[in-house]
Amino acid sequence: MIIVTTDQIQGKEIKEVIGVVSGGTVQSKNIGKDIGAGLKGLVGGEMKSYTAMMEEARDIAMKRLIEKASSAGANAIVGMRFMTSAIVQGASEVIAYGTAVVVE
Repeated sequence: MIIVTTDQIQGKEIKEVIGVVSGGTVQSKNIGKDIGAGLKGLVGGEMKSYTAMMEEARDIAMKRLIEKASSAGANAIVGMRFMTSAIVQGASEVIAYGTAVVVE
């Protein structure tokens, strides 16, 4: 699966536009991460447990995006983006989305 953030893929021709596809996940922090992050908030610095959690969430969202595009018959995704939002206190949603296409 070719995935790009641009609207075209250099050296490839889009033969068919299948449509918008997305994959997402909602991740929540646990009490251990919350306590550690609270302490980091007081002294400053990177909240590594949250960084790892969000990286994992992006990986899950990307995997689900690829699965949906593949099952729709695509061999590429153009215009791929990530979107993140807070759902409730302590939980974040990560969505990967783009346009599923067939390229040659």
